[in-house]
Amino acid sequence: SPLLAVCFAASCGVPGIALLTLAVNPLTGALGAFNIFLYTCCYTPLKRMSIANTWVGAVVGAIPPVMGWTAATGSLDAGALLLGGILYSWQFPHFNALSWGLREDYSRGGYCMMSVTHPGLCRRVALRHCLALVGLSAAAPLLDVTTWTFPVISLPLNLYISYLGFRFYRDADRSSSRKLFFCSLWHLPLLLLVMFTCKKSLLEKEDKEPLGESHERAMEMRLP
Repeated sequence: SPLLAVCFAASCGVPGIALLTLAVNPLTGALGAFNIFLYTCCYTPLKRMSIANTWVGAVVGAIPPVMGWTAATGSLDAGALLLGGILYSWQFPHFNALSWGLREDYSRGGYCMMSVTHPGLCRRVALRHCLALVGLSAAAPLLDVTTWTFPVISLPLNLYISYLGFRFYRDADRSSSRKLFFCSLWHLPLLLLVMFTCKKSLLEKEDKEPLGESHERAMEMRLP
């Protein structure tokens, strides 16, 4: 029943937010609370009202890795936004390709999805965000999150998913959408694994700091 669903959701959400706030940090707890609000009060109702639900849903999916970053660093900095941006863009080829094969089901259910109401836009948006992954990967070393090896190693991954995105845009059939969807399943884990292996170490970042700041940070680390 709706009441049981609300009670179960509250029994998970309230302690979860409290745990994040008290045991991790208030910023991560606030992001968790905001994401629950965004999912329940914006994304879910929009599914029957507007294709904008896909963009809102992409924000919902992008926030969890941002929460992981803020949990580890306590700050909402460039690295957090980069991770969120990668997850945001990845979701469009992933979901748009998936929804292409479910158009009849969405239509019968009364859901406003791009694949149903704007099929051309659905394919264009998927391709755009495949290409955006190339740009976001190139931005990682500029934001001092990874070394320059990351955009180089990740380029074949991003070019391949972009190629499949182009095939989906051009062919507009179930075969091309399935290939893009299944590629998205392994593309993201591999991309994040490469990003992890190419991350900037703390020592590398400290080397770029002015001498005074590095000395001050070292003194802070020595203090109890």
